[in-house]
Amino acid sequence: MRIMKFAGDLRRPLIILCLLATSGWAAAGSTGAPFDPALDAQLARLLRIAYDKPALALQILQQLQLDPAHAGSQQQMRLAEGRIQVLAGNTEAVKRIADTLAQDPLQQARVNVLLAEEADREGRSLQAAELAEKALAGFALDCPAGQLAQAVQQACEFRSAWAALRVLTRKQQNEGVLSQAEASARQGLKLAEAGGDNYLRVMSMGSLAVLNQLSGQAQESQRWLKQGQQIAQGDLLAMAHMKGYEAALAWRAGRRDDQLRGLEEGLALASKADAPHLVAQMQVGLADAYMRMQRPKQAIAAAEQALPLLQQQGHQRAQRMARHNLVLALIQARQFERARRERTLLAEMRQDWSDRAILIEELREEGEAWGAAGQAKEALILFHAERRLNAELVALNRETSLTQLKVKYDSERKQADLDLLTRDKSLVERQLANRQLAQQVGLALAALMLLAMGLAVMMVKRVREANKQLKANEALLRAQSERDPLTDLANRRHFLGVMAQQPHAGFNGSLLMIDIDHFKHVNDQYGHGVGDVVICEVARRLSHAVRAEDLVVRWGGEEFLVFAPDVSLDHLAQLAARILHGVGGEPVATESGPLRVTVSIGFAHFPLPPSRLDLAWEQAVNWADMALYTAKARGRNRAMGIATVDARDSDALLQIEADFDAACSSERISLLQVLGPAAR
Repeated sequence: MRIMKFAGDLRRPLIILCLLATSGWAAAGSTGAPFDPALDAQLARLLRIAYDKPALALQILQQLQLDPAHAGSQQQMRLAEGRIQVLAGNTEAVKRIADTLAQDPLQQARVNVLLAEEADREGRSLQAAELAEKALAGFALDCPAGQLAQAVQQACEFRSAWAALRVLTRKQQNEGVLSQAEASARQGLKLAEAGGDNYLRVMSMGSLAVLNQLSGQAQESQRWLKQGQQIAQGDLLAMAHMKGYEAALAWRAGRRDDQLRGLEEGLALASKADAPHLVAQMQVGLADAYMRMQRPKQAIAAAEQALPLLQQQGHQRAQRMARHNLVLALIQARQFERARRERTLLAEMRQDWSDRAILIEELREEGEAWGAAGQAKEALILFHAERRLNAELVALNRETSLTQLKVKYDSERKQADLDLLTRDKSLVERQLANRQLAQQVGLALAALMLLAMGLAVMMVKRVREANKQLKANEALLRAQSERDPLTDLANRRHFLGVMAQQPHAGFNGSLLMIDIDHFKHVNDQYGHGVGDVVICEVARRLSHAVRAEDLVVRWGGEEFLVFAPDVSLDHLAQLAARILHGVGGEPVATESGPLRVTVSIGFAHFPLPPSRLDLAWEQAVNWADMALYTAKARGRNRAMGIATVDARDSDALLQIEADFDAACSSERISLLQVLGPAAR
């Protein structure tokens, strides 16, 4: 359940921001398109109107387009028309305007910012960020960082550049790249200040307040919030937005009453400002707040009030958020059939959604809601869907990192080759000179040849040393890629390497799948910094609880996997008990005070008794995972182990795996239970 978010590849955005801050965006090139700063201020007011009343804004814009005084600024007004159509949800009109603008190469930056906002509104965050980067490159030369105040009075389209930075900030925040998101938001604030646009200043300060809180800088976050509230005074729409930011900060700090109060005050201000779109956004936030306060009827009512307004506006991203909160509220109210129908509609909306991080969070929340309501089948489906998507995201991030490292080392290798060629050329030139000199002085020739041979020996040695160092670096890179950077445990890549060395006939050994209980609540209440402390301490306690020959793997997020190659089932239960008490026996010391942390465990010895059918290691992990889910469903702070499985052949084993809960109920699976410290 998420409150509405008022704020938003790693290398390209950082390069663009460095250009903005140092050389005045110089390598990008100017738009060269006609720009009227006075008209831009008028169009900015129209865009504020269009946020809630796009039809009225279009009507006023049409009158401006007929004014002979603006005959030379038709392309500038065409961009404003496209941005209004984005707010109205008219995709075909946006495409038509973008195609018209694209006929002039000088308009490409405007086309990119228009398409970036359209993609962002529809939830295609990756495409939106790429288009925003291109737009920023196009606006670069006209907006030099050292002369922004002067540039905005001439050719700098600071509001369009601000909009592109806004899209980029949202994507970077959702990806967890907070330092880059903050850099983008700060650059947007500089543009707004140079242009004297207080509304954009307020929005940038709200984003910075949220980003600083996410980074653990609470004092700085409050400073941005108060400064934004002061600037917003007298502007109902800006004041309502700041109330939304205030509620977002309260939610992340765990202050539910303050969150609810901020949203209710923001709703009142948005209603007074006659801003139905913002009213709907506030209602989406209220639905989330009511959910967290266990008031599902009010949450359902708030979501149902928001959805028609958002559908009318065509705001896909906000609609998804509202329908997600509605599904959670219906589950909480035990209206399961309607929740399933709404979730079908939500699944259709998610088909084009490219932001994996948000989708993983939503799947986790829905799975937990179904599990809390006792609907194990739906919870298990969502649990595996979230796990699968999380694995894809981890793999994507890993491949991106490895690609960047490969580019770096390939570049170094090419530079070494270039240096060697340069030295070879120099050597040849010296040899030619020596031969010419040898015709005159024989003794000098011998000396110079000896010198050349010495240089060649030195170069060969240096090349060998360089190759040796390169191989050492590559070995170090391989070792680092198999360790988790936070806990220094083995990661999934290392585990895959271990499994590749196992016999192909079938997996043999014991597995324990471990998950930190209620870890999301730790992040929500105390922040991600405390969450990282908890993960590191649990990793340390796990390593002390197992044997030296056992392999402990950080499987992803708050999950760990232990591979014990030669432990019997009886001793495996003892190992599970040692882990439960080793982790949960003592509170974890954090800057917020001691926290009691427990884990849930699923374990099994393979091949599974009594039939001892061969399983691939991937299947073995899945069986341990299902046992883990059973432990979580039975109250957490415990371990559930698979003692026996009544399956005569592989087909029967697959049938049991397809419906694990039913097999447990029919006693085709016999389970062992080990309780954690103080578990009831």
